[in-house]
Amino acid sequence: MILVAGGTGRLGTQVVELLLRRDLEVRVLSRDPSRASGLVSLGAEVVEGDVGDLAAVRRAVEGVQTVVSAIHGFSGPRGISPATVDRDGNHNLVQAARDAGVEHVVLLSVEAAAPDHAMDLMRMKYAAEQDLKASGLAWTIIRPTAYMETWCEVLGRPLLHTGATNVFGRGQNPVNFVAASDVARLVELAVLDPGLRGETIGAYGPENLTTCQFVDIFQSVAGAMGSVSHIPRAAMRIAAVVMPVINPAIGRQIRAGLVMDRAPMARDDSEFRSRYPSIPVTTLADVVRRDFGDSAVASELATAS
Repeated sequence: MILVAGGTGRLGTQVVELLLRRDLEVRVLSRDPSRASGLVSLGAEVVEGDVGDLAAVRRAVEGVQTVVSAIHGFSGPRGISPATVDRDGNHNLVQAARDAGVEHVVLLSVEAAAPDHAMDLMRMKYAAEQDLKASGLAWTIIRPTAYMETWCEVLGRPLLHTGATNVFGRGQNPVNFVAASDVARLVELAVLDPGLRGETIGAYGPENLTTCQFVDIFQSVAGAMGSVSHIPRAAMRIAAVVMPVINPAIGRQIRAGLVMDRAPMARDDSEFRSRYPSIPVTTLADVVRRDFGDSAVASELATAS
């Protein structure tokens, strides 16, 4: 039995589907079981519970051999944060897994996780990594770069809804983007291949793109023309202080935008590709065509008008 915590999220859903296709037993831990109805129809078992509730986590890991943690608190509402989910929630998963005799934990972390990073997400993921390594459990840690699908929602979908989008800062800093669908394939491999235990794997995409280039590709492939504005860094710095009080999730997004506009975020994926040749090489154009094809764009534009 494999437990996927965060199994109804963007990445977790794809991981669950891949494992079910292999006729493996999969259990999903979710705060909202109604979101897992499609996975239940495919054969998944669903357990209701929050990773912040240790008793619920203990129930979820009963009889489990492998735990996949795909949880994240970056975009959560008030009360949900990287500290409560990515650090404390993972601590509960690790503690419950150790006490239940789980064989292996696969932790979805993030590239550049570090104890002194400017973003709390990276700090909390680093804390979770250290907690897992000290647990005595067999582990695999996967550190993906920015998900293409997430930033298609942030930068691309507004073009379809309103005909306009906003780029954080100058938008000229190259960033490595990876498809969440490719990362899901890597998680599947980590579950199946014992040779990946004890490995920390950086999961990189084939393209380093500025956010301006990202928007250009989205517009070209989706045919979603519109206006592109830039939010000045000075305004972002002010908003990064004010917004956490009003809307913590938006505040975290703004802080992420500041980091993406200036920190070194380009990566060379050549070693990753040579080590894991079975992982697909998905470009941003591929993702836009898949998720925002002609019919989807037409529907979005019709709704917006």
